[in-house]
Amino acid sequence: MSLVASSSYAYEDELYRAGFVGVAGADEAGRGACAGPLVAAAVILPADPGSRIVGLRDSKLLTAHQRDALFDEIRLRAVTVAVVRIEADECDLLGIQEADIQGLRRALLELDPAPDFALTDGFPVDGVGCPGLAVWKGDQVAACVAAASIMAKVSRDRIMAEYDAQFPGYGFAAHKGYATRAHQRALATLGPCAIHRMTYANVAAAAR
Repeated sequence: MSLVASSSYAYEDELYRAGFVGVAGADEAGRGACAGPLVAAAVILPADPGSRIVGLRDSKLLTAHQRDALFDEIRLRAVTVAVVRIEADECDLLGIQEADIQGLRRALLELDPAPDFALTDGFPVDGVGCPGLAVWKGDQVAACVAAASIMAKVSRDRIMAEYDAQFPGYGFAAHKGYATRAHQRALATLGPCAIHRMTYANVAAAAR
């Protein structure tokens, strides 16, 4: 049994009692990477206590096998799921903070049915058509945000595995575009490729 506590449904339960039926959680993956897209996801979980998903927690605290299993279960049991990607060039254009907020907003706006209330991880997000609340470490305390973190993380990992075949030599399947030592060595040898974020200092330095 895992010693890492699952995210609870406490936020959702308070909102259900207040009359909000469709409570969405939103989170992203890839903010800190220097290559590949930022991927944002939004999820509405069933309000019925008998339909709750066991084991939801921050995706970074799960093994790859656990994430894959929960990804499939969320897809199967969620009321609705949306996953969007903001490519590297748009991250450069917007700046990563704005890209993060826009990614969360786009994911929430793609949900069908639309949410009655939105919980977002870390940052407030306006323009989503419903009330919302930014929750510090939301993926560790709110089940719907944890579910969104899993959807975003698994989706992005799979994208980076595809890019590993498209851009050989960088090791994207292993480090997922983060600035590991292996990635830095590849950057120094090969220079940046089409999915690198050119505004990042380490990428810009390798392009000189």
